[in-house]
Amino acid sequence: MAETTLHIAGRQYDIRCRDGEEAHLAHLASMIETKARQVQQSTPGLTEVRTLLFAALFMADELNDLKRERAQRQEQLALETDDDEAARAIESLAERIEKLRDGLAAHARDA
Repeated sequence: MAETTLHIAGRQYDIRCRDGEEAHLAHLASMIETKARQVQQSTPGLTEVRTLLFAALFMADELNDLKRERAQRQEQLALETDDDEAARAIESLAERIEKLRDGLAAHARDA
């Protein structure tokens, strides 16, 4: 187990983590710190707990927006894929119709 120290909203937090995760946790802490600073600048005088609460709410809101955008993109991709499949099916049917037409035309000539 590794130990690392994170600095968020003017406080120091000593935590344990798996070996090798220190840099990742430091990156996450810096993201939280950035949000906490934004909260402190826009609403000075909040307690530490409320500052972290609002920082968490802002981050959750951003995450929610990203998830919604991803779902919309996946839906759009599914529709585009469905269009491609439908186009291939129509082309296949058109080829079959042309073969039937050619067969009927040949049959009519022979008759």
